[in-house]
Amino acid sequence: MKRLLILLIIVLSVVFSATGKNIYANQSTEPIKDTPSLSGKVVETMDSGRYTYVCLENNGKKIWLAVLKMIIVEGQNMSFKPGIEMVNFESKTLNRKFDKIIFSEGPIMGTEIKSMGSKGNVIILTEKIDVEKASGPNAYTIGEIYKNKNSLDKQNIVVRGKVVKVSADIMGKNWIHLQDGSGNPKDGSHDLVLTSQTLPSVGDIVTANGTLYTDKDFGRGYKYNVIVEDASMTH
Repeated sequence: MKRLLILLIIVLSVVFSATGKNIYANQSTEPIKDTPSLSGKVVETMDSGRYTYVCLENNGKKIWLAVLKMIIVEGQNMSFKPGIEMVNFESKTLNRKFDKIIFSEGPIMGTEIKSMGSKGNVIILTEKIDVEKASGPNAYTIGEIYKNKNSLDKQNIVVRGKVVKVSADIMGKNWIHLQDGSGNPKDGSHDLVLTSQTLPSVGDIVTANGTLYTDKDFGRGYKYNVIVEDASMTH
């Protein structure tokens, strides 16, 4: 009985070893370094699990990418950051195998720079943004919000702008970067971070209503001089 058990363990070890070799021998899990951004027209997209899968077409060539779940519309032109390339990758949730797919760090809207006092990044766009200010007594431009942040602390504000970055489902919230063309990129006062249960798409023009906080510290180095929490959004 003891010999039979030992033999069974040896056989299982060989089987698992061979199976692992077959699955991973042709897979690359090394980050792609010093490669240009991945750009093209979105010709197909689907959500599965925590990821959104995107097929880009550029000059007749198609490539598949995966990013953390976000709203992406077919037909729009987008650029994505490089990431980890997987060969012969099989998605269990999609029940589909990809010859090659890149797990990108996310879409590109411009150049990211570190914001002062926070792990978060502010976005410096190459395009010009000019979004009309929201109407109403509590409406402000992003530049006005930074200028009057101390008096607006813990106050309800309304702001209208363009979504330039979305980080979905982090600490139970969606984190949205909004810009309207006001403020100063040199000190980051042109880029406003909001948290929301709404998940807009990059490029959307939205009107947000939420509570402004100054010097908000979420721990782990995530501290914001200005942030709008629990924002509701309308297009």
